[in-house]
Amino acid sequence: MSKSSRRTPRSAAPARCPCGLREPYDDCCGRFHAGTAGAPTAEALMRSRYSAFVRRDEPYLLRTWHPRTRPASVELDPDMRWTGLEILGTSDGSAFHTAGTVEFRASFRGGALHERSRFERVDGAWVYVDGEFPQGV
Repeated sequence: MSKSSRRTPRSAAPARCPCGLREPYDDCCGRFHAGTAGAPTAEALMRSRYSAFVRRDEPYLLRTWHPRTRPASVELDPDMRWTGLEILGTSDGSAFHTAGTVEFRASFRGGALHERSRFERVDGAWVYVDGEFPQGV
């Protein structure tokens, strides 16, 4: 075999997280999905929930939904293709708060969802409470 025909196998780069941050999935939202870490802020929880929708992780979505507003199940459309997340703004929701809001736009093939989500802490963990859909923005 000549030197030119010998090739070093290229290792695949870790998959980038669907939430839009530069970290690999396992180091970003994947650790929250796996339960090895908790989201430290409302925005981190919002990003991890978006990633859970992308990955169709219903147990995580239910686990991170406030008990008083949590549905019995989440109907995930198998044909839905999420294509990106844009955080438009945050209010409170840091390690020093008990509540916060995150306004975002989640794009999907054929459109986008614009929501202002409310989050609260329950037993120290951030959970999604509910959201509203701003008009004309």
